Amino acid sequence: MALKAKTVVKLRSSAKGISHSRTDVGIRDLTVSIDEPEARGGTNLGPAPTEAALAALAGCTNVIGNKCADRLGVDIGHLSIEITCDFDRRGVTLEEEIDVPFVALSQVVTSDGSASDDELARVAREVAKYCPLSKLFEQSGTALETVWQKA
Repeated sequence: MALKAKTVVKLRSSAKGISHSRTDVGIRDLTVSIDEPEARGGTNLGPAPTEAALAALAGCTNVIGNKCADRLGVDIGHLSIEITCDFDRRGVTLEEEIDVPFVALSQVVTSDGSASDDELARVAREVAKYCPLSKLFEQSGTALETVWQKA
């Protein structure tokens, strides 16, 4: 009898505030630093929290993109991902509460594989269905535009 994988799992992290700007976060057997740039009083030992959110989106797009491409039998090769974001800073500066701080995200995903434009479009549609980070941003009200293109 085959075991059925759990559909909902617990993800865990633990964090320690090292200073007013730096937080060391433990995930699995890894430790990553979230920090502010020196210009904002940090030590620049890692991305700021908002930058880490963009990094998570890029990483998720790559992972889910490759899983979807594999399932579809599409050669996407390696992906390059460029993200730009319109970010409303009024919340982080404590000026006022902001419902949608990540106002708009634009993601350009470039594939160096042999996939055709139509195949890339199929992969893109699947990634939009399954990428948890893109869903997180979209469900929060962020206008997310993703363009898939060939190198």
